[in-house]
Amino acid sequence: MIDYSLLLSKTVVNTKPSGIRKFFDLLANMDDVVALTVGQPDFVTPWHIREAGIESLEKGKTYYTSNSGVPELRQEIVSYLKRRFGLDYNYKKEVIVTVGGSEAIDIAIRAVVEYGQGDEVIIPTPSFVCYEPLVRLAGGNPVIIETKREDNFKLTAEALKKAITPHTKMLILPYPNNPTGAIMEEHELLQIADVLRGTDIAVLSDEIYAEMTYGTTHKSIAALPDMWERTILVSGLSKSYAMTGWRIGYLCAPAPLAEQMLKIHQYAIMCAPTTAQLAAVEAMKNGDGDIEMMVTEYNRRRNHIYNGLNSIGLECFEPQGAFYIFPKLSDYGLSSEEFCERLLHEQRCAIVPGNAFGESGEGYARISYAYSVKHIDEALERIESFVKKIRK
Repeated sequence: MIDYSLLLSKTVVNTKPSGIRKFFDLLANMDDVVALTVGQPDFVTPWHIREAGIESLEKGKTYYTSNSGVPELRQEIVSYLKRRFGLDYNYKKEVIVTVGGSEAIDIAIRAVVEYGQGDEVIIPTPSFVCYEPLVRLAGGNPVIIETKREDNFKLTAEALKKAITPHTKMLILPYPNNPTGAIMEEHELLQIADVLRGTDIAVLSDEIYAEMTYGTTHKSIAALPDMWERTILVSGLSKSYAMTGWRIGYLCAPAPLAEQMLKIHQYAIMCAPTTAQLAAVEAMKNGDGDIEMMVTEYNRRRNHIYNGLNSIGLECFEPQGAFYIFPKLSDYGLSSEEFCERLLHEQRCAIVPGNAFGESGEGYARISYAYSVKHIDEALERIESFVKKIRK
């Protein structure tokens, strides 16, 4: 009988499963649950994008593509980033099409972190669940900065400066933020840039929610003086075009960085799915109107759920980006997991405990408003019933 404890990598065995998926699995055998858990648009991919994918199949375009992605998609990515965010990239040497944004994050970290050398990666939390495990799997050491409610969950230059050591190789900049909905404005990014200037620290700027900002326009740190040369910009089409299942992401970086990341992508993946890439060409070329329509609707839902949760008595930071809200639970004498598990079992309403996104998320919960207003209203009723019960 094989001894799997000797066979398996201890690094992998000691890696915790996603806190989001762990909680989501509780729903598997439950009926009549109203869930606000998943960061997935409730919109169907717009028809003209689906049609482009169908047409590619009808024409038999089922071949491998270039490792970097089809040239026309990389050209559209460059054009898109230029017109929306004022960024300049060379589509031949500085753009890689990946299998979702998650692969882009993975290969960016692996290209920079040297296994077992004590390399450090700074991660502001609460933040998306994959950053810390991917750093550990690459053999690096995560350095956590806990952002605070009083700072609107933003990374401050002061906190960053304190976290930097001679071993720091990378800063992950996850804004607009999942789960808090926080954003970084230009003057705040300039302060971060001042700290980084003169160092050899790379920035992994996860901008998957860049299109989803409310009342302001997203600013990329790559657009600031001296920051382009150190920034690996990661994004994708999952959120902005409601294309989660198509699995198309991308990264943009200076050629010396992109060249090394391409090696990892080449050996691990080969290329992103051809059909999805050709659909993505249509999305980035002709889909700006789709983005505006969806963002307008998300903004309506944002205002609705923000007012609803505050009226119930769950104090909320007003999100300015993405499609999540992060209400405070700690006033009710329950941990995040206790609150969310009891809400699920007693009211059949599912939200995600804040500690799934790092220890600094304890006392909060993530609620996605990428759902219809009708769905949100049903959830708010159930949350209100639960809050009234535990107040007694």
